Amino acid sequence: MKPINRRQFIQRSAVAGAAVFAVPTVRAAGSETEIKVLLNEPIGTISPDLYGHFTEHIGGVIYDGIWVGEDSKVPNQGGIRTALVEHMRRLKPSVVRWPGGCFADSYNWRDGIGPRAQRPRRTNFWINDGFLQSAPDGPAKYEPNQFGTNEFMHFCRLIGAQPYLATNLRSNTARDFYEWVEYCNAPAGQTTLGDQRASLGDKEPFGVRFWGVGNESWGCGGNFTPEEYATEFRRFTAWVPNFGLPLAFIGSGPNGGDLDWTRKFFAGLGQRDRGLINSLYGWALHYYCGTAGKGDAIDFTVADWYELLGKALHMEKLIQQHWAAMGELDPRHRVKLIVDEWGAWHRPGTQVERWHLFGQTSTMRDALIAALTLDIFNRHADKVAMANVAQLINNLHSLFLASGDKFFATPNFHIFEMYSAHHNGKSVWTVFGVPEVSTDSGKPSSVPALAV
Repeated sequence: MKPINRRQFIQRSAVAGAAVFAVPTVRAAGSETEIKVLLNEPIGTISPDLYGHFTEHIGGVIYDGIWVGEDSKVPNQGGIRTALVEHMRRLKPSVVRWPGGCFADSYNWRDGIGPRAQRPRRTNFWINDGFLQSAPDGPAKYEPNQFGTNEFMHFCRLIGAQPYLATNLRSNTARDFYEWVEYCNAPAGQTTLGDQRASLGDKEPFGVRFWGVGNESWGCGGNFTPEEYATEFRRFTAWVPNFGLPLAFIGSGPNGGDLDWTRKFFAGLGQRDRGLINSLYGWALHYYCGTAGKGDAIDFTVADWYELLGKALHMEKLIQQHWAAMGELDPRHRVKLIVDEWGAWHRPGTQVERWHLFGQTSTMRDALIAALTLDIFNRHADKVAMANVAQLINNLHSLFLASGDKFFATPNFHIFEMYSAHHNGKSVWTVFGVPEVSTDSGKPSSVPALAV
């Protein structure tokens, strides 16, 4: 769906003979609101991957969230929280991203395989965050590696989702990367790593298709320049064995509106050979709409409410701008956008447990942010191939909160459940004209009175 003016609408309808579904005029804020749906002008198929999820070893996402352990009194399926599995199945999830986030570029996948009692304990990437300084010691500070590759794959199988793995580009090697691919995808009997996976109870390959090549490489993933990252991307993805499964490499894309990162990476990737751009499946955009110190997740005024909704709507402009920048070197737009981190980011104070870093209690305001954002992805179904809300549980824009045997679905969960009906649907052009709302300050905001 995309707004266009009345003259464009009349011309388009006259030329194309488009079937039109007219929604009755609605009065909002003293003005008329008009919506017309052009049924014969499809934008694209709405991929279920637009409703993906993100899980990182941070705070209470993995431990106390997804993983409770096989010996826990909390109902579980092989150590994975049963209530979470049951709720996720209701969403028909397509894809889940793991293990980060910034944590991914400090993670050695070998730490998370083998008998759990023998796995090493490591310092968690987030240990130096000021929020955790007075928190008790535990998995938020010291990673126990009880939840590794096999456990994540079991979680994905339980909920019916595809795995999307983020690789360590900052502190591991290209060899570590392709050997992780081999561990996950090699048939048992063909390689030693395939046999190792089978010996741990998973004879059949995991069939991992989606691989993120680093995470936020402009920041916590290595502080690279875009040109440097382009070199690393070429090196990490060269001649990776696929074992008959086409691999989808996802590049570490921009922080919000950093068009310079997008342009210089694409130029650097194709500098030697334009065909190398074809090795890139998706370009990962990250964008959070934060409250910028104006209260926590449950402390806000009416003006704050609308200001944050306006920030959420900025996602549309980011998609359009980066799509145009990508098209400068990829005019056929073979590479699609992957928005693999998005959501509201509030300041701390409403987390369930003291050690749940970036945990927050979501409200109806956050649910509306989710709906507005998913609408934007649907409107750009021809551009965005995947999106992953950050994060699944006990962190940022979570669908769930949990602690011990307590488990709660947030308003965000209900939005995703409602929108699951759109999976594989057809997005069509919509013409609409709506006034802007006025906040309690009496000034018009940048938020339309009705979202379409």
